[in-house]
Amino acid sequence: MSSFTPLLKKINSPADLKQLKRSELPELAEEIRNTIVDVVSVSGGHLASSLGAVELGIALHYVFDTPNDKILWDVGHQAYAHKLLTGRRDQFPTLRRHGGLSGFTKRSESEHDAFTTGHSSTSISAGLGIACAKRLKKDPAKVVAVIGDGSMTAGLAYEGMNQTGDTHNDKDLIVILNDNEMSISHNVGAISSLLSRTFSASKLQIMRKEFGEFLKSLPRIGENVYQLAKRSEESFKTFVTPGMLFEAFNFEYFGPIDGHNLDHLIDILKNIKKMDEPVLLHVLTKKGKGYRQAEQNPVYFHGVGSFDIDTGICRKKATDIPNYTEVFGQTMVELAQKDDKIIAVTAAMPEGTGLVPFSKAYPDRFFDVGIAEQHGVTFAAGMATEGFRPVVAIYSTFLQRAYDQIIHDVCIEKLPVVFALDRGGIVGEDGPTHHGLFDLSFLRSIPNLVVMAPKDENELRHMLATAVAFNGPIALRYPRGRGVGVDLDDELSTIPIGKAEILSQGDDLLILAVGSGVDEAVCAAALLSKNHQIQSTVVNARFIKPLDEALILPLADSIGRVITIEENTLAGGFGSGILEILADHGMGHVHVKRLGVNDRFVEHGPQNSLRCDYGLDAAAIVKAALEMLGQKESELLRIHHN
Repeated sequence: MSSFTPLLKKINSPADLKQLKRSELPELAEEIRNTIVDVVSVSGGHLASSLGAVELGIALHYVFDTPNDKILWDVGHQAYAHKLLTGRRDQFPTLRRHGGLSGFTKRSESEHDAFTTGHSSTSISAGLGIACAKRLKKDPAKVVAVIGDGSMTAGLAYEGMNQTGDTHNDKDLIVILNDNEMSISHNVGAISSLLSRTFSASKLQIMRKEFGEFLKSLPRIGENVYQLAKRSEESFKTFVTPGMLFEAFNFEYFGPIDGHNLDHLIDILKNIKKMDEPVLLHVLTKKGKGYRQAEQNPVYFHGVGSFDIDTGICRKKATDIPNYTEVFGQTMVELAQKDDKIIAVTAAMPEGTGLVPFSKAYPDRFFDVGIAEQHGVTFAAGMATEGFRPVVAIYSTFLQRAYDQIIHDVCIEKLPVVFALDRGGIVGEDGPTHHGLFDLSFLRSIPNLVVMAPKDENELRHMLATAVAFNGPIALRYPRGRGVGVDLDDELSTIPIGKAEILSQGDDLLILAVGSGVDEAVCAAALLSKNHQIQSTVVNARFIKPLDEALILPLADSIGRVITIEENTLAGGFGSGILEILADHGMGHVHVKRLGVNDRFVEHGPQNSLRCDYGLDAAAIVKAALEMLGQKESELLRIHHN
């Protein structure tokens, strides 16, 4: 952490912040920015969005009184200043490290974190729930939901706004739209800022209400005159601001204002705090504010690994091994060259899903639907009905949001939609909201859907070719990070649906693995053979559904000892599928040990450390094998030695 932070070092809680003079706050903002850059350059994290929300975080805690008042940071990736101001300054260097601070807001981490976040667009709905609960308890505390303009592309945000603006019930909620994309001229911005601060003043609000009641009380013409006056005010505000949409939801709209002007922010927040109706404050901020490299390349610095502060260059070790995302993106371009029916769909993640090269090569066949996974899946289903082959590339954790659409709009009609699930399994430092540990389970139960996972980056290429050639719904799940390091075939071929492959053969143990677990299984088999003279049959299952019963059942029957490994929750996953087919065929004599994640959420930390902690590496397979063999191990050793 930066050593020169005299003001920040005084702040151990929001109460300490309130002791500072307003004139000191810009200097505090600079210290916070320097601290965020210092820490994220080492630990990685969401840099650009948090740098853009520094003044907003200061102003909110200067005006409101958490934890009594509630501030909800949508997604939580813009809340680093909030963490520094709420008693976590000394812990901040542990950000996103194993056992350290979460990269998002987390209720169990601090009483100042009103809601646990990680996925977008939840703040308005959750904030409204808190506000209504406080009203029932007759608690006058305020609730503030801070949502980014990107999160406003999701339907959930508008569902929350729709109920908030329902005039049948009084609802007291403040929504702050942190807009770092809209371009607005200085003159209009200055006028809007002046109008917002003026319109929000408590005396004017009282006068408006009293005058409105007076107009409505006029005999015969009162209601008409009132509506005319209301429309005139709204027309004037709409002319100089983009607030018509929010006014339509019955929010009192103010803005846009400069989100880096602390005096203006504090003034308007103090005025808004006195209001008792739904309010939306539109704040303009700059992503990456204060760090030149992040300002120039906010997309890259949205979520970044460790980097050199002076240059902004990533510190990752140089390697020629591509990551799975890059291989997927490259293969999409190759397939699209030969098939003009292939369409790419993503939900505000073209960079994260590797589709930028596709979007440049085939802009007419690339669709970014915004943070709207539900819409994206149904949109793809519509295209599939017209003969296209849409590939929906979404992180595993975010596809959870579209579960109903997968069932209702794709699988019932057996539409040929490909689901490319990036970041399947353990993802690392983003933690429990982002691990893709449930997809094998929630997809395996859906009729008509094929589910597969490659053992390496080369098999990913062939599986993608298989997926786009398949005439029905199919899901392809692959991990975050670098591939295994195998050579990539020049020619693409298809894999028979439901066909597994045997990688090694032995009579002592059967190891059934899928996806990233295959490489660990191969390593474990080598260790068992070298150190314990235990010979294993290793099977790359390839398909979670359908399973290759013709290959698996005879092997399980003859060997009698089976270990399954998957980077997924054990409940309903790959191992459960193996148990099911064994039970269905009356093979209760087969001893099965399933390796995966038990009934819990996995915290944040390096991928390899977490795999070790949760028994998903080669060492865990070896341990399970030795425990399974038990007393028979000594006999096996004697036989092999002889």
